[in-house]
Amino acid sequence: MPHPAIVKDNVAVITGGASGIGLAAATAFARAGMKVCVADVDVTQLAEAATKVSSITAATNVMTLAVDVSTVERVTELERAVRQRFGGTDVLMNNAGIQPGSTLFGEPDNWQRIIGVNMWGIINGSRIFAPGMIARGKPGVIINTGSKQGITTPPGDPAYNVSKSGVKAFTEALQHELRNTKDCRVTAHLLIPGFVFTGLTAKGRTEKPAGAWTPEQTVDFMLTRLEAGDFYILCPDNDVPRTLDEKRMLWAMGDIVENRPPLSRWHPDYADAFKKFVERD
Repeated sequence: MPHPAIVKDNVAVITGGASGIGLAAATAFARAGMKVCVADVDVTQLAEAATKVSSITAATNVMTLAVDVSTVERVTELERAVRQRFGGTDVLMNNAGIQPGSTLFGEPDNWQRIIGVNMWGIINGSRIFAPGMIARGKPGVIINTGSKQGITTPPGDPAYNVSKSGVKAFTEALQHELRNTKDCRVTAHLLIPGFVFTGLTAKGRTEKPAGAWTPEQTVDFMLTRLEAGDFYILCPDNDVPRTLDEKRMLWAMGDIVENRPPLSRWHPDYADAFKKFVERD
């Protein structure tokens, strides 16, 4: 059975919905008979997304809006526009994200933009939409797109890691708040994609690498795990099975418990120990 919020005539809002995982989600929700609002900063891609989603459902069931999710006022306008057009929101997917790359001592404006979109965008969306979703008294879902990099925090892109670590902590707090709110039928979930071939990860490539999943595979997996009630929707891909993800995450937490150096997985003194840990049954 599908999740009770993902049903015909209910309303889904997807930020970062004009491409990649967001667009795959928008088309999946449209196929389920839902009314869909696609929000994105890219006006050209928004128009293309509207055409694609409208080929699945009636054009009257589709709306788009150009939104910078890092700005409270714009997210507030989005919530108001959806309420005026469709009556409210049943599924909110805070998916907008950027990954231009970062260095620890790089330009502060770059850090501000990454954290503004990736973390504050999710905080803004959740805080602005959730009260109205709760008030509807219906089953509802908030899906926040995180990253494995927000859990294992590999070296090389610190601003992105910080933003996605914040998404994990915020979404955990959000679900705790929702489950302790009287008469609330809205739940929060953390989507943790694997290697997905999108504009964010293509890096100039035009063909999907063998190790990557498509956005559609990722969304199909997400919907299946939503039906199962998972909070942590940890996606595998064609290269990395769940068992390896689990060991990488357990090792990362072990840095604290075992009092190892931070990011010891990449520390030469711990290379053999990590290799043996991964190979252990």
